[in-house]
Order: sequence, then structure tokens, then C-alpha cells
Amino acid sequence: MSFAIIETGSKQYKVSAGDKIKVEKLDAEAGANLSLDKVLLIADGEDVKIGTPYLEKAKVEAKVLSQGRHDKIIVFKYHSKTRYHKKNGHRQPFTELEIVSIK
Repeated sequence: MSFAIIETGSKQYKVSAGDKIKVEKLDAEAGANLSLDKVLLIADGEDVKIGTPYLEKAKVEAKVLSQGRHDKIIVFKYHSKTRYHKKNGHRQPFTELEIVSIK
């Protein structure tokens, strides 16, 4: 089984063909095809290729499934004995990808 380690949005993901992952928001419409070229490692059985830091001529083809936002998280700041409290909410945008192939 082959897999690759890619970098997008300053994060690294281990992906195989057919995987669905949620990454930091990318500028692409739903249904569009993307080519991710920041490939750090490709492993196919015993054959392992490691980049320094990226592999040249290696790319991962992906299809954009949807754009969305994660569930809301609550950011609450509090200092005791000083009547200080702040409540804030945050929803992080994401892009859902389906990995088509590793080249």
C-alpha cells in the first residue's frame, strides 16, 4: 500500500489514494481538481523516497469535495479577583479534499 506525506497550510498529512482529509482553507471551488506539490515522502512497499525538504517531480492529485467551517469553539479568558472575563467564539474554515492519486 503506497502513501505520501504532504504539507499544506503549514501542517503535514499522511495520505493514500481514496482518503478524505480536511485541510486549512484553500482557494478552490467545490469539484475542482488540485495538484499538491509539497510532497515530503512517498512510500510504496519497500521503496521509500524522502525529500530534502520536498521531492522534485512528485505530486498528489486531489479533488475538492467542499468548503466549510468547523464547529464553534469557545475562547474564555478569566483573571480571578479582578472582575476580568472575556468570552469569544471561533469557527475555523476548512477545505475537504479527496486524494485521487500519488505520482
